[in-house]
Amino acid sequence: MTSPLPAAVLWDMDGTLVDTEAYWMAAETALVDSFGGEWSHEQALSLVGMGLEGSAAILQQAGVRMSVGAIVDHLTDAVTDQLAERGNPYRPGAVELLRDLRAAGIKTALVTMSLRRMAETVVAQLPFDAFDVVIAGDDATRPKPFPDAYLQAARMLGVDPADAVAIEDSPNGMRAAVASGAVTLGVPLMVSLVGTGADGLWPTLGGRTAADLRDFHTEHAARRQRASA
Repeated sequence: MTSPLPAAVLWDMDGTLVDTEAYWMAAETALVDSFGGEWSHEQALSLVGMGLEGSAAILQQAGVRMSVGAIVDHLTDAVTDQLAERGNPYRPGAVELLRDLRAAGIKTALVTMSLRRMAETVVAQLPFDAFDVVIAGDDATRPKPFPDAYLQAARMLGVDPADAVAIEDSPNGMRAAVASGAVTLGVPLMVSLVGTGADGLWPTLGGRTAADLRDFHTEHAARRQRASA
């Protein structure tokens, strides 16, 4: 008897597992300000879910006179320090759903464009062993919105991406998840996911269980099969 799908759940980190977007925005604003530039909320929103090197290039255009690598390190250190000081700012229902997935024996991966040292800070503060695999920005062959990080995670877990659910909060991340072939669930935070190709949108993970994700995968995998028939 085969196990019910999904075989795995692939989690974005910033904005999906932990609500760190405000930390990133504050770090970006302070950095641009230090070089005498201006950084609007709209500009900050445009970086949500983007790879760090691409974000750094945009910050250079805003007047930050540092190398791409130095900008990435500076922002990562600033946000990691906030996490270490304040603890993980979990999104509603995320930890409870992760715990239920682990209890159900469903594989999990963290798929983030943040650097590994920051991802490890977040993972270390979880109250249980939450992930089988972590793919970070410095592991991915190409950043989101390319699907590489999701494909790498599925390969390391030994699952077909189509047998997995990917959870995202940002347009760039959602496009990466869609391109990977996973069944995609959007839980928007700061930016709308309408028109990104998500299979479905939930307003929150609060109150959701592994059974809900199984039903979600079954519904949308069947819909894909009907569409391709």
